[in-house]
Amino acid sequence: MRRAALQLPTGLQTVDEALHRTRFRILPFLGPAFIACVAYIDPGNFATNIAAGSRYGYTLVWVVVAANAMAMLIQTLSAKLGIATGRNLPEVCRSRFSHRTTVLLWLQAEAIAMATDLAEFLGAAIGFNLLLGTSLLVSTVLTAIASFALLQLQSVGFRPFEAAIAALVGLIGLCYLIEVFYARPDLRATGAHLVPQFAGSESVLLAVGILGATVMPHVIYLHSALTQDRIVPDSPASARVLLRYTRIDVMVAMTIAGLINVAMLVMAASTFYAKGDTSVASIMTAHQTLEPILGATASAVFAVALLGSGLSSSAVGTYAGQVVMQGFVRRQIPLWLRRTITMIPAFVVVALGVDPSRTLVISQVVLSFGIPFALVPLVWFTSRRDLMGPLVNNRFTTAGAWAIAALIVGLNLFLLGQVFLG
Repeated sequence: MRRAALQLPTGLQTVDEALHRTRFRILPFLGPAFIACVAYIDPGNFATNIAAGSRYGYTLVWVVVAANAMAMLIQTLSAKLGIATGRNLPEVCRSRFSHRTTVLLWLQAEAIAMATDLAEFLGAAIGFNLLLGTSLLVSTVLTAIASFALLQLQSVGFRPFEAAIAALVGLIGLCYLIEVFYARPDLRATGAHLVPQFAGSESVLLAVGILGATVMPHVIYLHSALTQDRIVPDSPASARVLLRYTRIDVMVAMTIAGLINVAMLVMAASTFYAKGDTSVASIMTAHQTLEPILGATASAVFAVALLGSGLSSSAVGTYAGQVVMQGFVRRQIPLWLRRTITMIPAFVVVALGVDPSRTLVISQVVLSFGIPFALVPLVWFTSRRDLMGPLVNNRFTTAGAWAIAALIVGLNLFLLGQVFLG
């Protein structure tokens, strides 16, 4: 029996109904991947890509492209699980694992969701701080108000929330299009570095960091929920049609996210690295350094992009937390209450005067712990015919997915070892 998704439209429609709603047949199927892709252009990506571009120029462009390609496959598998089973990943885990295992998975997923939300909330606060010149505490209050307003859109339906997130993704893309225009990068050098290459052992470590941080556990959980009952397939043939359009949704959204990430790195390479400033490693330093190089407009556009990134990813992180709780333990709390609870750590960090950039790094370390608990079950479930039916992974997809899972889990274990063992 298919289960209703969390706060999805009540008027369920079949694939055939969706195809005949508009002349543009793809439009009803677009949306879920745009929400998921926000996690790949969050404030953590800003910091990583800026560090890579300022330190090694265009060298690691290929790493960003490879990471994005892996993310496409993983998000497609998550979406496919929701389509095939009518359940999200936490719900499938609950039905397949013991009660004790399910509770442990829920607790770690909640910790991961809160750590992720902390980073994204702080990213938005830094955006307000850089854009308006307000103190970090006032900026955090402004972020809270904006976050509540964005989440309130769900009270009038999920489509307005999708549209708002897609608009913010478009805003971030537009901002980086402007940044690239100001920076005037070397496009020939960018293309030449699509071929794997390194610039010493330190660049290898940074590449590992980019690849290891590719997968965001909370959007693996979330993407399966966004597709589980959005459009209902009523036959194996319609399920395949739905999956085909879902793949297009993922490819479009993740390509946009990938281009934005490449633009971040290219901008840093053509400004900081080209000027010999290879020590830009934090978001705030990047903003301060941009103005004398490209002018006030470019630095303001950078702040707007960061603000859009933080607000959108923070809202998506809060919603993912709801999916995690509902799926693993069949409990829900109001979104406003979850938003209030998850923003408390950000206020504590700001009130104590802790370096927000350092907090972003620590949150990414916490995030690394949660990747295997989302990724391994996803690959396992989507390779089981008794669960997936006609949408089960083929042999090549399963092999590729396990290889990516092993690579990402291994890289994150390596990063954790670097952090704790030096």
